[in-house]
Amino acid sequence: MAAERDDVGFLLALASRRWNEILERRFSEAGFPEIRASYGALLVPLFEEDGLRMSELAKRARLSKQTLTTMARLLERDGLIRREADVDDARATRIVLTKRAKRFQPVAEAVLRDLDADAVRTLGKARAAQLKESLAALVSR
Repeated sequence: MAAERDDVGFLLALASRRWNEILERRFSEAGFPEIRASYGALLVPLFEEDGLRMSELAKRARLSKQTLTTMARLLERDGLIRREADVDDARATRIVLTKRAKRFQPVAEAVLRDLDADAVRTLGKARAAQLKESLAALVSR
């Protein structure tokens, strides 16, 4: 059976790409043109708890250690994180936010709040709540 343009997966992917385009445009307009939507996989857990070990960050980001390492290199290149030796375990590395990333945090939070509010206005409160619940159920499978 061929995928349809109204297939749930197709529409989720399309909506995700559009959401990310808007995020990146808004981040750029706010003075952070280097930040990609995909960086959120690392930045969000670090905003919650800075200085995570690579292994814990991979777990929270739901990324393989190999993917995390590649992404961490990009964020490091863009001046958003730095790696530090773990003082408790010489074999481990901790990922720490830079000052630039810390300045970005309130921008990211404001942009995400605005986009969420826009989605609620577009869909209505009940449909937006139902969508969030449905997406959460899909993610937790």
